[in-house]
Amino acid sequence: MTHPTTVPTIGATASRSRLVTRRDIALFTEISGDRNPLHYDEAMAGASRFGGIVVQGGVTTAILNAVVAEELPGPGSVFLQLDLRFRAPVRPGDVITGTVEVTAARADKPITSLDVRVTRDDGVVAVDGSAVCYTEPLPSSFSTSL
Repeated sequence: MTHPTTVPTIGATASRSRLVTRRDIALFTEISGDRNPLHYDEAMAGASRFGGIVVQGGVTTAILNAVVAEELPGPGSVFLQLDLRFRAPVRPGDVITGTVEVTAARADKPITSLDVRVTRDDGVVAVDGSAVCYTEPLPSSFSTSL
């Protein structure tokens, strides 16, 4: 994990993987109110161009939040800008991997630019794009454990 007061190295990468489930769809619906039938209705989703249930984009991209906040740039980091392209659907049962790569890091401010992507376990890139993050310097006594 990169310490938040350290300027990240250009080319540094970090990633994290997780299994996406129907429960993720339900929890995101509870939070967001997104009840699009493409996320729930097997018949409708199956007849769509997607050919089946599609996980909400917010569920798919949430893994990038975890990578940025926990790995690179690390604790205290938040997105200032996020530009994403949704390339392929993610479905319940897919294992997704969020990956970030440092493309620029300011020495005068804790601001880092990243290439970001979410890849399904079959190797298909579901989402790609770029991000800019700010990292709040944390006190040395800060602990990331809950």
